[in-house]
Amino acid sequence: MNVEPSAARPGPGPAPALWRALGLALAAGVLLLLCLLSVWVGTRDIPFGSTWRVLWHPDASDAATVIHDYRIPRTLLALLVGTALGLAGALMQALTRNPLADPGLLGVSLGAATGVVVAIGFLGVGSVLGYVWFALIGAAVATVAVYLLGSGGRGVATPERLVVAGAALTAVLFAFDSAVLLLDPEVFDEFRFWTVGSLAGRRYDVLQAVLPFVLTGALIAVALARALNALGLGDQVGRGLGVAVGRTRALGGLAVLLLCGAATAAAGPIAFLGLAVPHVARFLVGPDQRWVLAYSAVLAPVLLLAADVTGRVVGAPGEIQVGIVTAVLGGPLFLALCRRRKLVLL
Repeated sequence: MNVEPSAARPGPGPAPALWRALGLALAAGVLLLLCLLSVWVGTRDIPFGSTWRVLWHPDASDAATVIHDYRIPRTLLALLVGTALGLAGALMQALTRNPLADPGLLGVSLGAATGVVVAIGFLGVGSVLGYVWFALIGAAVATVAVYLLGSGGRGVATPERLVVAGAALTAVLFAFDSAVLLLDPEVFDEFRFWTVGSLAGRRYDVLQAVLPFVLTGALIAVALARALNALGLGDQVGRGLGVAVGRTRALGGLAVLLLCGAATAAAGPIAFLGLAVPHVARFLVGPDQRWVLAYSAVLAPVLLLAADVTGRVVGAPGEIQVGIVTAVLGGPLFLALCRRRKLVLL
């Protein structure tokens, strides 16, 4: 008996791309709600009606000053830092083909910390805006050093060589930072408020300082998405598909430097965002780096804003720094992902 082709096969369901787009839109909606919550919730209790009113119609009241001068810049910075760390983590894991890679693997985060240590300990810098530039310089120097060490001698800068070089440089920088901080208690007291990771006290000047770096890094990351898909199959296959492996890896490293360096400079080291969020993204949408990068750019600020609001609520009338809360929330999340599925990129 002949069977019609349409009867032999079930009809096609909704396109996977449609479900992914709907999921991304849902995540963006959650992000918007968290932004409103971040503007509303704080150490000073302001009714939601008053918050909504002065949000759109600022006046000379104390509530308007708190919201427009403190909470809105803090919320915008959380969006920027979260997006940067999410993209940097996804890029790192794709470039190194290491599911446990995070933005600190190549010494970027510790390079930024070393820049801040030098600024405080030797140059007397005491403002957050001053830290930003030294942290960016430190991150840049560390990234270039890792790339030179990883590509020195015979051979090329393979993921394995870069990881080893990053681990070696991280050990050296950690020893240097520890020596400076332990020998000068005043430097340690100043540095510890930055190194815990916090969004508090950041104003528009910090946001404006790091915005160009994050935007440039994000544009590079988006442009590399297709090439990263090919590199996920291996360098030889990538070359066979027409990908310039060396250029892609160098541009990816530049994007990680810009994204992670700017985020770390603005808010200090914030753990688990760059490590855990790309795994959540791959769990939801699979290995396609175009979707992984998009989801990471949205889910990371969702987690960061949720952590920041939680720190304000739990720590009232003070607050718990967001770097502490992300570690508490991100650790169990990452362990749950590890138990649920193998940590693979493809």
